[in-house]
Amino acid sequence: MLIPATNPSRRPSPFSQTLFSYYLSPLASMTIITRIRTSKPRRAILVTGGAGFIGSHLVEALLAEGGWRVVVVDNFDEFYDPEIKRANLAPHLLNPNLRLYEADIEDLEALKTIFADNGFSAIVHLAARAGVLPSLSQPNKYFDTNVNGTLNLLQCAREFGVKQFLFGSSSSVYGLGAKAPFSENYKSTQPISPYAASKSAGELLCHTYSHLYDIRCICLRFFTVYGPRQRPDLAIHKFTRLIHQGKPIPLFGDGSSRRDYTYVDDIIDGIFAALKYDGSDYEIFNLGESQTIQLRDLIGALEDTLGRKARIDRKGEQAGDMPITYADISKAGAMLGYKPKTQIQQGVVKFVAWYLSQCGQ
Repeated sequence: MLIPATNPSRRPSPFSQTLFSYYLSPLASMTIITRIRTSKPRRAILVTGGAGFIGSHLVEALLAEGGWRVVVVDNFDEFYDPEIKRANLAPHLLNPNLRLYEADIEDLEALKTIFADNGFSAIVHLAARAGVLPSLSQPNKYFDTNVNGTLNLLQCAREFGVKQFLFGSSSSVYGLGAKAPFSENYKSTQPISPYAASKSAGELLCHTYSHLYDIRCICLRFFTVYGPRQRPDLAIHKFTRLIHQGKPIPLFGDGSSRRDYTYVDDIIDGIFAALKYDGSDYEIFNLGESQTIQLRDLIGALEDTLGRKARIDRKGEQAGDMPITYADISKAGAMLGYKPKTQIQQGVVKFVAWYLSQCGQ
């Protein structure tokens, strides 16, 4: 239960106090959802976007590993149902090593309060406005969050002496210029959507702050992540739902576009490996499966797993969409020991099983 504070400007009290829920009025910049005493000193790690798809899996894994005091910042944006994100973290809210703030990374003063209260040793920055298509109609919002929000976090890392910063980037930064499979050695990214451009800008800011202020910044380019708790608007989740419900799938183009789909557990393994990385102060790593599948074949795999035929609603090519994503993961393999385990055929079966379990089947 959330208890209204009598003083909207009241600052959070020290972390050493016993279990309570605390609410700052809507006039305040953030809400602290839970605070619980922890008995041992642990490394404090900030996970922005920690209630989202990838973020909640990372939070779960960090808590399971132990040794971490996990602090989540999430604004529970209405890009998709905020209750889904609340449900993602609900099983962990009574964990004594979790602290959750409802706050926006665009709010620098709120971030400074959070940093001052926690003494972070590492940051994993996953909060972002996601998606190519909506970025075409809302480019300013994408830059406000993905560029200015990232800058705010880097400023706080500088001010509060945090020396480890992991940035969740995207394969979309490669755009049309790179030759498949995409290598981090390709320096001249050519993004073709505001979303991709905002992620590319975030990488440049990381490079700048690493160079100027001795912050180890690791940029992780995620390739089309899927798995349990995937956002409902993303292809595998959306197609599974529509096939299961007997509704038509919107198919942009002829179905020949190819994606390097990456199971979320493999992404989490890559993030953990990056947290342990002790090399140069700035690096970029691809995190993918390093195999591609055509969209039409993905639909076929979902049909086979669900035992139902898809109804196709054919549409034209989608602006800002890349014809292929394909990760060269040799650098991540050599320097991080990254080795993805879940091929798309296995991952589809796992995802469909999770989806049906959510439907009570």
